[in-house]
Amino acid sequence: MKEKQYPQMIGNKFYSEDDLIPISALADFTFCERRAALHFIERIWEDNVFTAEGTILHERVDDASASEVRGNVRIARSVWLRSLVLGLVGKADVVEFHKTELGGVKLEGASGLWLPFPVEYKRGYLRPERSFEIQLCAQALCLEEMLGGNIPSGAIFYGKTRRRMDVVFDKALRTETEEAAKKVHELIESGITPKAEYSAKCKKCSLLELCLPKASSKASSYLAKAMEKE
Repeated sequence: MKEKQYPQMIGNKFYSEDDLIPISALADFTFCERRAALHFIERIWEDNVFTAEGTILHERVDDASASEVRGNVRIARSVWLRSLVLGLVGKADVVEFHKTELGGVKLEGASGLWLPFPVEYKRGYLRPERSFEIQLCAQALCLEEMLGGNIPSGAIFYGKTRRRMDVVFDKALRTETEEAAKKVHELIESGITPKAEYSAKCKKCSLLELCLPKASSKASSYLAKAMEKE
């Protein structure tokens, strides 16, 4: 992985454009390191009913008009994001800009200050999910780097319940997000796919039939026992 330093920010390290990884990789990694490796090292992709429903939900968001104004809220859809500090690139489903008196950013063609509020769309039922929160926080960190200022919170919209859950970008979540970005870069750079470990969450993974975590776990257990006997 090559790193680049910019003269105007001496001492801070940046990733090159060629080394940027998708923001979604952080959600994959937090959910399962092996899943992230299968996606971004071995380039293995597979859809199931859950990913298909998620794709349809995102397409509905993407098909909507590019921008919208609702009173003191401006809504932008399919917003491309990038962070050279974290080495991330991706697209936010929705970024709301709420008019504010303090702590906001200036927008082209709009007077006053506006506070960005990213919204990530997910297909399931409203529930706390750390991998989703980290993905959303990464979007906020990208926006902060691109626009300046501080973004205190965002939301995850769940398609099944049509409700959204607010997420506060506190110090703990920001640190965890930064660490996840670093670890994903290290994982991809290593080129090593972690061994499979079966758990309840495997049942909903689209890569279940390709990963074969149960078979891999049994094989590893058998080999370990065989070596003990030897």
